[in-house]
Amino acid sequence: MMTLAPEDNAAATARADSPQVTVVVPSYNQGPYLEDALQSIEIQDVATEIIVMDGGSTDISLTVLKRWSERLAYWRSEPDGGQASAINEGIRRGTAPYVCWLNSDDKLEPGSLRALIKALEDNPTAPAAYGNALNINSRGSTSPVWVQPFSERRLRLRCIISQPGTLIRRSAWEALDGLDPTLHFALDYDLWWRLYRSFGPLVHVPRILAVNRLHTDTKTRNNRAAHYSEAIGVVRRHHGNLPMKWWLAQPYAVWWKALLAQLGDRK
Repeated sequence: MMTLAPEDNAAATARADSPQVTVVVPSYNQGPYLEDALQSIEIQDVATEIIVMDGGSTDISLTVLKRWSERLAYWRSEPDGGQASAINEGIRRGTAPYVCWLNSDDKLEPGSLRALIKALEDNPTAPAAYGNALNINSRGSTSPVWVQPFSERRLRLRCIISQPGTLIRRSAWEALDGLDPTLHFALDYDLWWRLYRSFGPLVHVPRILAVNRLHTDTKTRNNRAAHYSEAIGVVRRHHGNLPMKWWLAQPYAVWWKALLAQLGDRK
């Protein structure tokens, strides 16, 4: 198992006025939500560098990005190699000791990054920390995302970590070369497994740190079967045998969630 190198006092002092967190925002035609995402990062009470990797949007995203240009560390809008490649590139452009990504239709809660940094400072061997999250639909109704304290037993049954509410040490991210660019739906699930296998358990912060927006254009909502298939591959890759739950309960859950989404659209 890899170990994380401790930061010396001189390095910490040198970074006192530098960004603490690199936040990459991958985006594509999410203009109606993009500004909310950026504002939720800007109001954090820690120094951040915001990097927007837009895949060549044709909606109002460019207008938003031009308005925010002086507050962004970097942004571009052009076709790319997909979400994982865009996030990897964005984080390479950053300099902060902690990294994360926030999809352009999600939001951080106030104080979330500080809470995650404290969790990592309190647990110096942990590669990443994560908190609870809420789902919010187009009518403004909220429900909790299924998040649980970390254990391999739980992780093999489902993804127990909500990606918007996570923070990763740059040293751990770089040791693993970031996200697997061959994955399109379970790229975060795969990353949690790789971080755990390489460095040990991730730290859970038991408070709501992020909001996951549910709407008709989300990638997961419109590709549930593909997401499910990719997640199975991730579990097989990192755990070996596939728990029976994936064969029995999960296909039913995919069908049920799709049905609920369809009914919700008709209201």
